[in-house]
Amino acid sequence: MESEIWTEKFRPSKFSEVVGQSDIIKRVEALTNSLNIPHFLFAGPAGTGKSTLALIIVKELFKENWKENYLELNASDERGIQIVREKVKNFARTKSLGSVPFKVIFLDEADALTPEAQQALRRTMENYSATCRFILSCNYSSKIIDPIQSRCVLFRFKILEKKDIESVIQKIAETENLTLNQEVAEVLYEGSEGDCRKCINLIQSTAAISPNITADLVSTILSNSKPKDIKIILDYALSGDFQKSREKLLDVMLKESISGQDVVKAIQKEIWNLPVEPELKVRLTEKTGETEFRIVEGSDPFIQLQSLIASFVLAGLGKG
Repeated sequence: MESEIWTEKFRPSKFSEVVGQSDIIKRVEALTNSLNIPHFLFAGPAGTGKSTLALIIVKELFKENWKENYLELNASDERGIQIVREKVKNFARTKSLGSVPFKVIFLDEADALTPEAQQALRRTMENYSATCRFILSCNYSSKIIDPIQSRCVLFRFKILEKKDIESVIQKIAETENLTLNQEVAEVLYEGSEGDCRKCINLIQSTAAISPNITADLVSTILSNSKPKDIKIILDYALSGDFQKSREKLLDVMLKESISGQDVVKAIQKEIWNLPVEPELKVRLTEKTGETEFRIVEGSDPFIQLQSLIASFVLAGLGKG
């Protein structure tokens, strides 16, 4: 098996190959084909196609000359005002090569730009709009200042649905001669949480061990607690057996090296499969939120999870 990064190998190179963002693709493709391109702001979760779409736009515009007319900066690495004043401005003020009358600057993770850098960028976008177009990508558009948002056309990307992830999995399986079933696809989707890049990395990591991919193998790579283990913990707790629930929790955390936050997330998902009243599910979900907050703030994960299990025990006894 070739030693290459599959996220790059299977990166879409055409608008038609991008999955899960059909409405956005249609509008962006129409604008690109007409050369009527404003500044773009792509906002949404990681692994949903923002950077890929920016690259496709550039390659469609400039064809073989795209590298000479394209500047990509990762704002989380280079996010000071000097970068905007020097790199961005120097690139934006020069004329493009070829028939397209403007260059393209792609600022990845633009929400990491400092407020001062964003103010400088605002003026640069205004002054060099004749020779340059900006594509900004971010996870949270609220962190981009309003003057920049008003200069851009905003596209909100959504996490990929199961059918979109499955189509990517199928393509990789056929190309790399991998064997996997529907159960594996379910585990990959749950583990990636709609992040296509994470899903592809999971497949590559698993395929490096064996071309016959199983759900257990993916779970091992994920290092996530299995739903059946969490269900056992919660069943013991709801039946009033705190001791056995605690022992199973300790077993899951130590033997499988699961972090407290991952256990909380697994518990939160499993709550909605429990045979209890909807009102109780809501109260227990609230408890998981409190527990995760305390763990994030630095409390001991095992103590906090024991406290959460105690809440389930009380709920099972009708005292929650």
